[in-house]
Amino acid sequence: MTDRLARVRETGVLAVLRAPSPEIALDTAEAIIRGGIPGIEVTYSTPDAPAVIRELIARHGDAAVIGAGTVTTIEQAEAAADAGAEFLVSPGTLPDLTRAMIDTGRTVMTGAMTPTEVMTALALGVDVVKIFPASLGGPGYLGALRGPFPDAPLMPTGGVSPENLPDWFAAGAVAVGAGGDLANTASIRASDWDDITRRAARFADALTAARG
Repeated sequence: MTDRLARVRETGVLAVLRAPSPEIALDTAEAIIRGGIPGIEVTYSTPDAPAVIRELIARHGDAAVIGAGTVTTIEQAEAAADAGAEFLVSPGTLPDLTRAMIDTGRTVMTGAMTPTEVMTALALGVDVVKIFPASLGGPGYLGALRGPFPDAPLMPTGGVSPENLPDWFAAGAVAVGAGGDLANTASIRASDWDDITRRAARFADALTAARG
């Protein structure tokens, strides 16, 4: 599992990307990568997510870590894997879906909030347990989960900002998922790619500080 998580650990921040079209998704991802965040989770909230994944991989290769998010069906998992997604993320943990995600050979992250859900995800063999929505409990809740699950790879998503990013890592996060504070909806609608790049740069600086 350590080897499978090496790229995710190194990247540290996965930008949760939701866009109204494939073209806007690509522009948003490029702005984020320019800001210093190479981890992009293209969610299935984005039309034709596999095509976006395939194009980003064609453009950046191993220089970026590109995966699929909001995976809710087996068909989506398989299509994303076929497009070359490096990781697959689901908002919850359904046994049949999780097993299918694992069968693709990609790094698998499934959502959980309660200790029971964390245990379910770990028992199924996921690589990372996505704590979602992490904003409900904050870094203190993630730290509390470390009591019964000291070695579990946990990735909070929801409510992560440059300001609290160091607190999440101090609480034991293996990586974080960043949505609205990074791939900001208003900036995307306004095609304000400079703002998206500035947001990514703030996250990159915060990650450096957290690791320093």
